Amino acid sequence: MPGMKLIQIHPEDNVAVALETIAGGEALELGGTTALEEIQRGHKVALRDISAGSDVVKYGCVIGKATEDISAGAWVHVHNTRTGLSEEAAYTYGHKTLPLPRTAPRTFQGYRRPDGRAGIRNELWIIPTVGCVNGVAQSLAHSNQHLASGSVDGLYAFPHPFGCSQMGDDHAQTRKLLAALVRHPNAGGVLVLGLGCENLTMDQFKAELGQWDDRRVKFLICQEAEDELSAGSSLLEELADYARTFRREPLPASELVVGMKCGGSDGLSGITANPTVGRFSDRLIALGGSTVLTEVPEMFGAEGILFDRCADRSIFEKAVKMVEDFKHYFTAHGQVVYENPSPGNKAGGITTLEDKSCGCVQKGGSAQVVDVLSYGEAVTKKGLNLLSGPGNDLVSATALTAAGAHLILFTTGRGTPFGAPAPTVKISTNTSLFTRKPGWIDFNAGSVAGGEDLEAAGERLLDLVLEIAGGMLTKTELRGAREISIWKDGVVL
Repeated sequence: MPGMKLIQIHPEDNVAVALETIAGGEALELGGTTALEEIQRGHKVALRDISAGSDVVKYGCVIGKATEDISAGAWVHVHNTRTGLSEEAAYTYGHKTLPLPRTAPRTFQGYRRPDGRAGIRNELWIIPTVGCVNGVAQSLAHSNQHLASGSVDGLYAFPHPFGCSQMGDDHAQTRKLLAALVRHPNAGGVLVLGLGCENLTMDQFKAELGQWDDRRVKFLICQEAEDELSAGSSLLEELADYARTFRREPLPASELVVGMKCGGSDGLSGITANPTVGRFSDRLIALGGSTVLTEVPEMFGAEGILFDRCADRSIFEKAVKMVEDFKHYFTAHGQVVYENPSPGNKAGGITTLEDKSCGCVQKGGSAQVVDVLSYGEAVTKKGLNLLSGPGNDLVSATALTAAGAHLILFTTGRGTPFGAPAPTVKISTNTSLFTRKPGWIDFNAGSVAGGEDLEAAGERLLDLVLEIAGGMLTKTELRGAREISIWKDGVVL
C-alpha cells in the first residue's frame, strides 16, 4: 500500500477506494483505466464497467445495486448506486472458526475491587435517578472537586432528563441502565441522588440494584434532606475516604472489557481504523479479555459476517433475534431499516447501509461471538460480545459503559468531541484528522493508508489501551467530556 492512491479491498471487488483524492483524467493504478472525474479521498471508483441493476461489490460483499450504467473510471456513489436491503432477510448458520494471533501475557496497572473485578479508574460518580435533581448533582460535583485527590481519580455527575413520566418498558430501561452504571468498577464510590416524588422511587432503584456495598454506594433523597447540598457533600466525603483505600496494582490484561464503536465514519473507516480495532480485539481476546460490539442498525447488510462466527447455534439464534427485533423497532415506527448512512457519512464516501455495515463489523475482528447482550446487561463471558444498542453515538457509548466496558474505542473519520462515562479513546481513520484535531484524537489509524501493516497497528493500539488502563488520560478525559444518554422507547430483548 505505500505510495498507492487506490485500494481494492477484496479481489472480487468491482470498485476501489481512493486513499488520496484523484484528479479527473489521472491514470488509475488499478483497472487499467483513467479517472473520468475527480474521486475524493474515501470515495469509490469503478474498476470496470458496471451495468444498471448489477451488483456493486466492496469488501467482497454486495454493497448495493447500480441504478444506471457505470463506466470504468467513474465515481460510484449515491447518484448511481442504491441499497439492496429490505425489511425481510433469511439467515442460515454456517459456523466458521478463524485463528487468533499468538500474544505474550500482558498486564496493566488497575484497581482490584472487593468483589474481585478490576477497575481502570477510581472515581466518584453522582447518578441522578430523575432529571429533576440534575442541578443538585452538578452543584455537588462542582463544589466537591477537592475530593479528587490521592488515589481518587475524579468526581463526575451524570445528568439526564428521565426517571419520571415514563411507563412500562421505557421506565424499566431507565432503571436498568442507571443501576448498571452504579455497579461499574471504574467508580470507587457512587452517590445515588433522588428527588422523592418521581416514578423511579429509591426503593424501586434499590430493588433493581440488588446487593450493594454501603461503603461504596450512598443514597440521598433531596426532599427528605434539610439541606441537600450539605448532606450530599457529607456523603461524598465518606465515599472519598473509602475510595482512597484503593491503589493501582499489576493486573492481567484478561481482566479488561473494551467497548467498540464508530461514528462520523468515512470511506476509510472500514479500511484503516475499524480493522485496526478488529486486530486489537483479536489480541485482547487471545489474552483472555473481552470486547463488546454494538450499534445493531449498522450491522444490517453485514450481519452474516458475525452470525457465521457465533460460537454455537443458541448464540446464533440470539444474534438473529437481536437484529430482527431492531428491524421491527424501525418498521413499528413507520421507518425503513436502511435509512442510513448519515449526511456526514455520505460526504465521507459511504454510499449505502451495506457499505457502512461491512466497514463497521470490521471492528469485530476474527474471534467467535460468545454472547449477545440486551440493553443494560453486563458482560459475563470472555471473548467477543454483541450488545443491543442503536447507532446513536452517546446512547451506544453509555450502553457499552453499562455493559461493563472499562474503556471505549471510538473510530471516526470526521471527528467528535463527546466522551462517555468510561474513558473514550478516539481513533482517526485518516492522518489529516489526527493532525487537524489533536485535542480530540488519541490514536492515528490513518497510517494504515500510508503503508502500516494492520497487525502492527493492532499491536500499537493494544499498547495504548494498556497505558490508558494504567492511568494515562484520554483526550476526552483531559477536556472533561463526560456524558450519558439513555435510550428512550428502545428495544427490550
